[in-house]
Amino acid sequence: MIHQYQDIQKSVSISADVCVVGSGAGGATVAKELREAGYQVVLIEEGGYFDTKDYRTDDTIWSTTHLYRDAGATAIVGKPSIMYAEGRCLGGSTTVNGGMCWRTPEKIMKRWQWEKRMTDFSPQKMDRYFSRAEGIINASPIIPEAINRDSQLLKLGAEKAGYEVRANLRSAKTCVGANMCVMGCPTGAKQSTLQSYIPLYLNNGGEVYTNCRVQRVVTKRGRAIGVDGYFVDPITKKRMHKFKVRSKVVVVSCGAVQTPALLMKSGIKSESKLLGKNLITHPNAKVLAVFDEPVYAWKGVNQGFQITEFFEEGILMAVNFAPPSIAALALPHELPNPMQILKDEFHHMVMGAALIEDTSRGQVRVGPMGTVLPFYNLNSWDFERAVRAVSLLTEVFFKAGARKCYLPFTGMPEIQSIDEIPKIFEKNLKPKDIELMTVHIMGTAQMGGDPKRSVINTHGEFHGVKGLFVADASVFPTSIGVNPQLTIMALATRTAEYIANQFRQYL
Repeated sequence: MIHQYQDIQKSVSISADVCVVGSGAGGATVAKELREAGYQVVLIEEGGYFDTKDYRTDDTIWSTTHLYRDAGATAIVGKPSIMYAEGRCLGGSTTVNGGMCWRTPEKIMKRWQWEKRMTDFSPQKMDRYFSRAEGIINASPIIPEAINRDSQLLKLGAEKAGYEVRANLRSAKTCVGANMCVMGCPTGAKQSTLQSYIPLYLNNGGEVYTNCRVQRVVTKRGRAIGVDGYFVDPITKKRMHKFKVRSKVVVVSCGAVQTPALLMKSGIKSESKLLGKNLITHPNAKVLAVFDEPVYAWKGVNQGFQITEFFEEGILMAVNFAPPSIAALALPHELPNPMQILKDEFHHMVMGAALIEDTSRGQVRVGPMGTVLPFYNLNSWDFERAVRAVSLLTEVFFKAGARKCYLPFTGMPEIQSIDEIPKIFEKNLKPKDIELMTVHIMGTAQMGGDPKRSVINTHGEFHGVKGLFVADASVFPTSIGVNPQLTIMALATRTAEYIANQFRQYL
């Protein structure tokens, strides 16, 4: 049963076997798996509950304010500062992501095995967890008929340049290509946790509380015993009735910014002193290409292909669609009359992005009055790769027939031909001169076998706090270079299996 704000008339006190905080890729997975295993589970979500019929894909103000934290206007402070977005609604970021589904690359898993003492994390041993998640969210290839023109142009340009391209896998059923994934799928085809794990959880008698902000994880004598929080009026944002859960196990799945913040606010410290550190961002550098032909990027499935030619270098390239009000933010701020440009060129525009498998590291801090402050500076290695990635993506678009490309660089907002690409490297750019954004935040409660070099153990349990688990992208020890949703779900499935098998020790 889903308990929404309007259903709550007084303070709530609950006893359960397991309390899960957060309903995204990690939290919903753990809740569903443990409820199916027969445990009494309470799933808590800070945001509201909105189903397919509620989404207003023609109203980006409604969508961003209701489905995203801080209306999507959050930023990581640094050089450069990086805009980031995360979901805050039932289903978490899976409600507003593109649904891309890739397993953790083997090169990354090998690093985790060797460097982090995660000996069980081989592709063979993790296969059944990936397979289980893939089946539940229907991770499958996009049918050719649904691929849109911007993806076709990306593929065309890559092939002309001789670069390797792969078709995407997405978590969707009977997708008709509305391409409004980031505003909440208007057809229910995208298999976010709201459409997959959460219904399975509810069908087994699971309990969900929305509009409920957890204030602290409660511990006693070195073990987690529950959470305290309060309901929030979704209109006035005022604190209302109190909320208390007492449980044998607590699973925190709030994302790699909010998870460490909650734990730090709760007075929980890691032996390694790494909680909140090791912030990884997968910085994305954008390129907007303009073609003579109409592209109509909203027609078809989001991100049909990815360019993987440079994956070993830590560069992954693709296209994405954003509605005009969001695409406007992607235009270089130096352009004269950007709104007129958007009006004239939007139908002819392709929005490309290059994801960087970063080596830079930042941290999350808790500031005055409980504010949460992520910090991150791009190092020279990652900056050079970002500049190279922009040049490569620009080349791909010109090969596909673009007549100009808008770039994310201060002092160099656009170029008109492939012959101008060398100017990018002549500009003597600095990290502060590039505009970046991300939707993949990781690493701030990293997993590992050594308590002195990690925050949680290889089953997801916090070193030194019995019964406290983390299940989200916080647990990644390193950048993974691909969309993280499936990795989160596989690791969360493994964590849930461990909790179920070992539950007696928490009684």
